[in-house]
Amino acid sequence: MDDIVVDIGGTQLRAALYPSEGLQPRVFKAIPTSGEKPALERLFDLIESIWPTDTKIRCIALAAPGALNPTTGITYTIPNIPNWNGLHLLELVQNRFKVEVRLGNDANLAALGEWKYGAGVGHHNLVYLTVSTGLGGGIIVNDQLLVGANGLAAEVGHTTVLPGGPMCGCGFPGHLEAMSSGTGIANFVKRELAAGRQSVFCSNGEPVEARTIAVAAKEGDELSIEAFNQAGEFLGRAIADLLHLFNPTIVILGGSVIKAGELILAPTRRSLNASVISPSYLEGFTLTTTNLGDKVVLVGALALARG
Repeated sequence: MDDIVVDIGGTQLRAALYPSEGLQPRVFKAIPTSGEKPALERLFDLIESIWPTDTKIRCIALAAPGALNPTTGITYTIPNIPNWNGLHLLELVQNRFKVEVRLGNDANLAALGEWKYGAGVGHHNLVYLTVSTGLGGGIIVNDQLLVGANGLAAEVGHTTVLPGGPMCGCGFPGHLEAMSSGTGIANFVKRELAAGRQSVFCSNGEPVEARTIAVAAKEGDELSIEAFNQAGEFLGRAIADLLHLFNPTIVILGGSVIKAGELILAPTRRSLNASVISPSYLEGFTLTTTNLGDKVVLVGALALARG
């Protein structure tokens, strides 16, 4: 029997059909989330388009962004998808396709995927952080995914790291996401430019975003280097806090910002090493990057489907 897994994003819906074993999908398809039909109908159409004719489906596993309850299947707040707040998503999909449906937060499932199939294989206590437009996380404690009472655990990006600091996209100030995500990096540079700082962005007309800031930093632009140093400093402090709370043996970093390599990783390591209260937290500890890449959420949903 096969499994269907779906990575629900604000920009794209990605779905894959997996056989009962292995990590090579039989079919993979991606479509824009928005279009002529509502996102829910587009989700149904996508699932139907990869439904096999030669085997049965055992489970559909859905990975969605934002706050949701994996037990009740209700999405509390889903960013960038209209009319999905308070949606009984699991029930709707189950009623449509008449098979078992499972639901999880995308960052939580990324942690599950890394633990079962990726860089975290063999580790019993693990943290996964995705550092991209936003900043999310997932935590494995004693071989169990930490979801909390209502499925809302591991919102690492919304921990306060700088009281009174820059506003986070959620509407609260000083969150880790506001300091270390791609959006946070870009907003820092924009604020500094508005205050009169000089940079290559004053003359080259490039859009100010994490991708272009990384290019400028590698070319020696001081403001861009400072932006990544600050992001890494706060990220390292946050990882130290996670070590103090959960004592993992590995922290895995993924997401588009981590593709900047040592620009973000070097200051993160420095800050982490300076912030732990005891070197014993670093004994047997590994800080590394994902080896599942852009498929990490799909593979995590597959891990959920396979149970």
